Amino acid sequence: MATVTVTTGTFNALAEGEGIVLIDFWAAWCGPCRRFAPVYETASERHDDIVFGKVDTEAEPVLAERFGIASIPTLMAIRDGVIVYAEPGALPDASLEKIIKEVRALDMDDVRSRLS
Repeated sequence: MATVTVTTGTFNALAEGEGIVLIDFWAAWCGPCRRFAPVYETASERHDDIVFGKVDTEAEPVLAERFGIASIPTLMAIRDGVIVYAEPGALPDASLEKIIKEVRALDMDDVRSRLS
C-alpha cells in the first residue's frame, strides 16, 4: 500500500479507526526526512494491513502543534485509536520493522487499562 497524505481534516477519522496507523511528520526541506522517506515507502509496500500516513508539517502546522512535533522526522504509531509510540529521528529499515513488530504484539486491553 502506498502512503497517504494526512491533513487536519482527515487525521481524526484515520487515527480513531481499528488497526495500526503509522504517521510520518516531515517537511520537504528536511534532509533526514528525505532519507527516511524511501524506508517508510518500502515498509508501506510490505505491510498492506497498516495505514502509512504522512503529515507535511509545513502544510499542516496545526497537526504539528497539536502533537508537539519539535523535531522531524517524527514517527507516530497509533493502534486501535491509541497513540502507542511517538519519537523523532530517521529510522533505518530494521528499526522501523522492529517498531512495527512491537506495535503488532501489544496487548491493547493492557494498554487501555494502563491509560485509565
